[in-house]
Amino acid sequence: MDVSILIVSYNTCKLTLDCLQSVYASETQYSYEVIVIDNDSKDDSVRQIEQCYPQARLIRNEENTGFAKANNQGMEIAQGRYVLLLNSDTVIQPDTLEIMLSFMDSRPDVGASGCKVILPDGSLDKACKRGFPTPSASFYYAFGFSKLFPNNPRFNQYQLGYLSPDEEYEIDCLVGAFMLVRKETIDEVGMLDETFFMYAEDTDWCYRIKQAGWKNYYYPRTTIMHYKRASSRNEPLRITYEFHRSMVIFYNKHYKQKYPFWVSWCIYAGIAVQFALAIIKSKLLSR
Repeated sequence: MDVSILIVSYNTCKLTLDCLQSVYASETQYSYEVIVIDNDSKDDSVRQIEQCYPQARLIRNEENTGFAKANNQGMEIAQGRYVLLLNSDTVIQPDTLEIMLSFMDSRPDVGASGCKVILPDGSLDKACKRGFPTPSASFYYAFGFSKLFPNNPRFNQYQLGYLSPDEEYEIDCLVGAFMLVRKETIDEVGMLDETFFMYAEDTDWCYRIKQAGWKNYYYPRTTIMHYKRASSRNEPLRITYEFHRSMVIFYNKHYKQKYPFWVSWCIYAGIAVQFALAIIKSKLLSR
């Protein structure tokens, strides 16, 4: 088996079916298996997946275990030389698997790769090529310096806006919506950290992959469509909490010991303020 495609489903029935349709329409010489992990969807996802795509392996969870744990369940039974994390709210192109797997086979030094990710409005999903959220990168991003100086590498450490989205290069961080990872790399660095419920688990994985000496690579020779945050729309407060919680977890795990205590307190305060503003905004929009 060349690649195991893992799709986590949570109340995204129509989008999940569209995603599966795009996968099975792939034009590729490579062999693949599809593993769908359903996180206790309350819609008609399970029945529809079983009916429309019986060839997919389906794991039915009795609770929402989160993105990291669900993908790990898939990895535990995956048989491919590669594992592809693929969001249920994405649609791939017929050539996506062929192009990405060919690239990975040609570059044994690359542990994980991602393609160009496009949003429904045609713009780039900037999460598909990122730097690590170091304290300085986070500061410049949070306070708008990256927008003021879009072509300056110092102020665009996080979203890498100074790099062309149409060129290929090694980067720090890919996005979990489409992340092709070598099985050998997973065996070395381990699976996703289940401390993260949702968000930043992909950043953490990329960090560990790079620390182990592998390369993370952005390869925009094919594109996918990403209907972003489709599974989180019904639980905005929970998702807002998990998003900011993931920032704290990642910082504590990888950066806290590298910086003086006052930097950590500034980071925590910044996250707390962002969280409070996000809750206020959410409340105002819901009125």
